[in-house]
Amino acid sequence: MMTSSVRKFALTTHVTSSVGWLGAVAAFLALALGGLTSRDALTVRASYLAMEFVTWFVIVPLSVASLITGLVQSLGTAWGLFRHYWVVAKLGLTVVATVILLVHTQPIGAVAQVALQGPLAAGDLRPLRMQLVADAVAALFALLAATTLSVYKPWGMTAYGRRQVAAPTAVPISILWARPVLLAALGLLLLFVVWHLASGGMHGH
Repeated sequence: MMTSSVRKFALTTHVTSSVGWLGAVAAFLALALGGLTSRDALTVRASYLAMEFVTWFVIVPLSVASLITGLVQSLGTAWGLFRHYWVVAKLGLTVVATVILLVHTQPIGAVAQVALQGPLAAGDLRPLRMQLVADAVAALFALLAATTLSVYKPWGMTAYGRRQVAAPTAVPISILWARPVLLAALGLLLLFVVWHLASGGMHGH
């Protein structure tokens, strides 16, 4: 278990990164809508170029920070990682949102690369540009759902959590899982960054 000061620092870091992620996705959605609907060629081009920088330098770091600090919060406090349904559901939403985000950095980069070469006509890459809007909307709803879970904490304890209450002397599975879970998260992040850089991520920016 964490000390009070460490727990407060971890909670502050988690809340800051999570709220920042939500705001960055909202900004990304505004840029995606502007790029899709604007009739001004310069606005369209600027929107897609800005989207790539926002993704890599704001959204990706904040999403990873939110995931890792969320794991630390769960594993280092009485909430646990598998004791409450809302924690499990929030973890699932965060992992899915992070994975989808990392997968969709490629289409974002593809549109930005075309925009870098010159103005986009209304019909250029339209299905891909519409996909970016849909992805941003889905991510926004997922993050809002995760925030709602954090506030309302519904559904009570899992069967594992009830067993832990009945047998408090048992070693919590969350403690046993702490190191492999954190190492796996960091390892996946490192592999993705290496792979993306090797394939020309951010187009040399």
